[in-house]
Amino acid sequence: MFGFLSTTFQQLLATGEDFSVEPAESRRPFRALLDVGLVRTTTGNGVFDALKGALDVGLDIPHSDKRFAGFSKDGKQLDPEVHRKYIYGGHVAAYMRNLMEDEPEKYQTHFSEYIKRGIEADDMEELYKKVHAAIRADPTAKKSEKEPPKKYKRYNLKRLTYEERKARLIERLNALNSAAGVDDDDEDDDE
Repeated sequence: MFGFLSTTFQQLLATGEDFSVEPAESRRPFRALLDVGLVRTTTGNGVFDALKGALDVGLDIPHSDKRFAGFSKDGKQLDPEVHRKYIYGGHVAAYMRNLMEDEPEKYQTHFSEYIKRGIEADDMEELYKKVHAAIRADPTAKKSEKEPPKKYKRYNLKRLTYEERKARLIERLNALNSAAGVDDDDEDDDE
């Protein structure tokens, strides 16, 4: 599928270090430019995760490592261990542990699918490694097996016909008249 990507340019394991592709003797890597569009380019944004994935696959994309998760402004360098932790879901595992201790009810609701499948915080890194290996083995997109909903939910009201609007108006007027008639009878009784 991706014939332009050669295994000579790929990084097989995500280590968290900045991986820039260098031209080989026989061919040069495919060059691409990252267009973030309207996405805010804050440190750790998901667009830079996609950039890191594209770099690891072997694309030559001009970039700076300042926006990767784990970049320290004080030291002005990328901490590969912190970046590796984010690649393998360490931040999700830390959040899972934190919720388990502090708010077990919230943990039950937020991670219900993980609990149902028996995935714990300690299993996250191996889960991510298995997913990375599966993607490298077959990078083609898989069609979802989930069936589309049979009835779509409407968030706006269905538009009524003229006859339906007229019938509703008569119904409301009758309700108002009957309520006003009841109030008039109560006032007549009081006098």
